[in-house]
Amino acid sequence: MHDDGRYDDPRVTGSAGDPVSRETEYPNWRPSEVPQSPPEPGRNAPTSGVPWSATGEGRDGADASGRPVNASPDARVIPIRRNPSASARLEAAAAHPPTSGTVPDPRPASDTPAPAAASYASAVTEAAYVSRETPTREEDDPPLAMEAMRAVQILNPSGEVTMPRPDRTRVMCVANQKGGVGKTTTTVNLAVALALHGNRVLVVDLDPQGNASTGLNVPHHTGVPDVYDCLINSVPLEDVTQAVEGIPNLWCVPATIDLAGAEIELVSVVARESRLDRAITAYPGHFDYVFIDCPPSLGLLTVNALVAAQEVLIPIQCEYYALEGLNQLINNINLVRQHLNPRLEVSTILLTMYDRRTRLADAVEQDVRNHFGDKVLQAVIPRNVRVSEAPSYGQSVMTYDPGSRGATSYFEAAQEIAERGVKEPVSRNA
Repeated sequence: MHDDGRYDDPRVTGSAGDPVSRETEYPNWRPSEVPQSPPEPGRNAPTSGVPWSATGEGRDGADASGRPVNASPDARVIPIRRNPSASARLEAAAAHPPTSGTVPDPRPASDTPAPAAASYASAVTEAAYVSRETPTREEDDPPLAMEAMRAVQILNPSGEVTMPRPDRTRVMCVANQKGGVGKTTTTVNLAVALALHGNRVLVVDLDPQGNASTGLNVPHHTGVPDVYDCLINSVPLEDVTQAVEGIPNLWCVPATIDLAGAEIELVSVVARESRLDRAITAYPGHFDYVFIDCPPSLGLLTVNALVAAQEVLIPIQCEYYALEGLNQLINNINLVRQHLNPRLEVSTILLTMYDRRTRLADAVEQDVRNHFGDKVLQAVIPRNVRVSEAPSYGQSVMTYDPGSRGATSYFEAAQEIAERGVKEPVSRNA
């Protein structure tokens, strides 16, 4: 091994006296032809005080012949042995230089030709498999955009008739003797949803609490003409009907605290069960829907509603207590059908306050669907705080927060009710 990087290899040279260089040699190359760069400060700098030059002294302190500048004149310079095979490869590469902007392919050459781009594109087009994770339009839209789209769909600012109108007036009684299952909330929101989409709707508040009147922002304080005057004093229904502010095609018959004593006063009245039926039949105007909000009892007020109606809509809370009294309500409906109103039927079941986090809600839903079949709406009303907040502002959830889950669910329920009415028209007063 020498100081200049060369070593003696008997296997290559045949003798130990001929030196062999480990560095690759190139043809026609001279040390003087390589451009030299000035030495870095403090590194390989000449210590003799002679300045650096590109033609004379190199970076490592050697002259043009490769002899170190501080070598003695008697020192012998050993010539560099060239590698013929390496020189041949370098000359062949220099004859075909790569063009600018091209990158050599590191893969080995193959005798098989690469497939054409057109055939690959056709194979992709003709593929029958489509990924299930392909995003749809709804998934591409951000949540705020989706909520805005739902709000516009529910509010229907154009005023067009987007829900089908029935051929005859559909009088629907919203009844369930259990309290707190969502009777008033269902009545108000279904009525608003149908009215916003082109149907003429009348809401009759038959609950002495007057919550339906509050939800529609209709005055129902003491002294306001209400449904009590129609039942007891035979006042025409059009005289106590009020238009709902901000909702076209929607009217309401309010209820005051005076209605609490109506059941006692109706005991001695002739044909006490059909007082509300005669008032609705005598109304001169035409409505597509008449919703009657019943009190949480099976007294004379509820019987009046069952006699006046032709369909019964039963909201069922997804809990066990709501199912416990359902049999008694069905028995009363059957009694009214047999003796007072033979056209009465349970047409719609709506599941409310559904909590998908609990197994109880799923169990109640399955029991109700197995028992009532197609009468149960596909739309299910979930627990939603917006539905509870809306009455405090004198609004329904349809106008308070039209993009919420509660508004969307009630809109779907109203649309399903409207479509069922067209498939199975209900005959009532023209």
